[in-house]
Amino acid sequence: MPDVRTPAHPPAAGRDSGPSASELLDFARRTAADTTLIAALPLDPEGRTWIRLDGPGGSEAWLIGWPPGTGTGWHDHGGSRGAFAAAAGELTEQSLAAQLPTEGWKTLELADGVDRQRKLAEGRGRAFGPHHVHQVLNASPDTHAVSVHAYYPPLPLMRRYSRTGAVLRLEEVERPEEWQ
Repeated sequence: MPDVRTPAHPPAAGRDSGPSASELLDFARRTAADTTLIAALPLDPEGRTWIRLDGPGGSEAWLIGWPPGTGTGWHDHGGSRGAFAAAAGELTEQSLAAQLPTEGWKTLELADGVDRQRKLAEGRGRAFGPHHVHQVLNASPDTHAVSVHAYYPPLPLMRRYSRTGAVLRLEEVERPEEWQ
């Protein structure tokens, strides 16, 4: 198995004219502060809920409700850059500080020291580049969380992974028609 040690690199300058990761984060934070919009999201005690939003500059955006104890599992965003911000509750993001190859592998052994974790309470957010692999969790045993997410270009696909220790496995590739 290849040993992933390559640090993440920013996208090449001039790649496209869409919103930057920083602009996506500004949008996510502003939208997360819209209490009327946040209150309009129906919350389900059993599963995540979502509403599609109009993002800036042709980006894809979502308002997502997270019941206690739910999460995304490990995934990437198909080469899109993005951002998200907590609007209510607290989310935990676990991510990899390594750029993974996008094609031609099913199993990778991750190097020591690539794991990162951060907690995002209400009003806090983070931006990320096109090779970001992470999972997002609502670790609370009794409180819903709500967040705003934005991606550019709109998600062409999402790769889903499983992880056992240092071994990351590509499990499936989802296309937009599966989640819209």
